[in-house]
Amino acid sequence: MEAETMTRPAVLILLGPPGAGKGTQARMLEERFGLVQLSTGDLLRAAVAAGTDAGQRAKAVMEAGGLVSDEIVLAILKDRLAEPDVAKGVILDGFPRTEGQAAALDDLLESTGQKVNAAVSLEVDDAAMVDRVAGRYTCAACGEGYHDSFKQPAVAGTCDKCGGTEMKRRADDNRETVGSRLAAYHEQTAPLIGYYDARGVLSRVDAMGEIGAIAQSLQDIVAAATR
Repeated sequence: MEAETMTRPAVLILLGPPGAGKGTQARMLEERFGLVQLSTGDLLRAAVAAGTDAGQRAKAVMEAGGLVSDEIVLAILKDRLAEPDVAKGVILDGFPRTEGQAAALDDLLESTGQKVNAAVSLEVDDAAMVDRVAGRYTCAACGEGYHDSFKQPAVAGTCDKCGGTEMKRRADDNRETVGSRLAAYHEQTAPLIGYYDARGVLSRVDAMGEIGAIAQSLQDIVAAATR
């Protein structure tokens, strides 16, 4: 289904542990359907910069060294969903993280006449995921992603996309940290799979396959969910 034929804002949630490819697939869905990826961090930073009421509340909490409450995050998300650039719909990245947040999100969407159209669980093999994440790096200039084993630039040290020659790795992309992040995901966020399964909006996609095949599966899910 082409972006221009979608008639109502869609809400898509991507579930999956670190390294499952959520960012890559979200960008492809943005291009295909005209959706906008919204991450919790970006939402908070934008609201603080814009000086909205919810943004000012978030700023006060963050400056005090505290964690921004679900109530504030939901208020910021509600404001963002009212912006014209998300008329096609959104891909939520990093929220919800718990069943309580998922229930609060449902209430918020119901109040605005929206709903979660689809929640997609990107299924991974933990051992293979450690290998995948530990080898990844990006172009410092444009953010294009690469990997020691799976995707190296055509010319070593030079970005295929922008020609940049500075590459960077996340400090937490090491085997020990990735293993801990996977364990935390399974404990804290994976229960959302059951939450959305019970509501009939969950789909599962094998995220260990080829990027194009994963993208096609996701596109089929989104197209069906937004008819």
